[in-house]
Amino acid sequence: MFGIACGYEDANDHDTLRSDAALKVACGRTPQSGADLASQPTLSRLENAVTPRDLRRMMVELARIVVGQLPANCKKIILDLDATEDPCHGQQELNLFNAFYDSHCYLPLLVFATGDDGQRRLMGGLLRHGKAHGTHGIRVVLKGAARLIRQQFPNVQIILRADSGFGCEKTIRCCERLGIDFVLGLPKNRRLTVLSTAVQMDACLKYSQVGRLVEYGYLKPEERPECLEFGEFEYKAGSWKHKYRVVVKAEITQGELNPRFVVTNRTEMAAGEVYEFYCARGDAENGIKEFKADLHADRTSCHHFTANQFRLLLHTGAAVLMQAIRDAAAATKYAKAQIGTIRLRLLKIGARIVESVRCVWVHMSSSYPDQETWQTIYKALRT
Repeated sequence: MFGIACGYEDANDHDTLRSDAALKVACGRTPQSGADLASQPTLSRLENAVTPRDLRRMMVELARIVVGQLPANCKKIILDLDATEDPCHGQQELNLFNAFYDSHCYLPLLVFATGDDGQRRLMGGLLRHGKAHGTHGIRVVLKGAARLIRQQFPNVQIILRADSGFGCEKTIRCCERLGIDFVLGLPKNRRLTVLSTAVQMDACLKYSQVGRLVEYGYLKPEERPECLEFGEFEYKAGSWKHKYRVVVKAEITQGELNPRFVVTNRTEMAAGEVYEFYCARGDAENGIKEFKADLHADRTSCHHFTANQFRLLLHTGAAVLMQAIRDAAAATKYAKAQIGTIRLRLLKIGARIVESVRCVWVHMSSSYPDQETWQTIYKALRT
């Protein structure tokens, strides 16, 4: 069994570590005498050889790893659901035109889990056809996530947080069956507007009063405070079994009234706290941007739909690995670094590799500025 040791030396006169040698070491093979890694045609055949059963197993195991990364004795786990556009530029299966995005695309459904440590973790991704409804596949995703979480944390509180595309009877019914609390955006309609009239009038009155203060010179325009009001009421849509708590935020933006609604079954939080909690889902949207920009998760260019789902899971696995590095860097300046920063500062660095009979030496440049940080992360990953 070969060991791997790391050291620092002046690497100016040596060739840098080739990427294929680095991948060999990562796969447990010797970099020079070990067998070659799979070629691109072999990988393409692998992508097209997977079955739906294989994909289900991969999704479960990846989610199980992510649940294992959550802090021990978690009291509350937040699940953020969101869909994203994955444009297609070929003849991929189920590549359909979506009028909202004005493109032929897929609509992957991504789920993020956030534990008591506040770290956002990508738990899984479900590839869907281009015309998929926002809630398509939500039952499978939530049921699998809840089962895995409760196996690890039997008494944990699970909260689903999602935008107005998920604020419907199907999502609410699914959450009730699984014992999941929810905070969901709610699309506007006439009835909600009528029920929130008092709150909206308070916001308009406040806006009018502030405007007079600005007009008479008591306030400078740049000192003008936000004109918003929070309120709540009970509401039952036609397809719902009973009433639920709806929180409204009435705000004047650019001179126009802009009410927003959130439906929830949580009662321990004030109206403003509920809406603030809902707005925190924007961090999951940043996670989607990071997933697509830094890991190129939108490269679903295979013809077969199952092969593209396999690719999405490979990128999900890459996100899980990057999160493991972030966890190992908890005591360093890279604890909250983006994936692109981790790749640039910690992975894409020059080194010299030496293979002996019993050990593989990786000599890194003595001028590398993050030597101590790199060693700290390396030791944490070994334990």
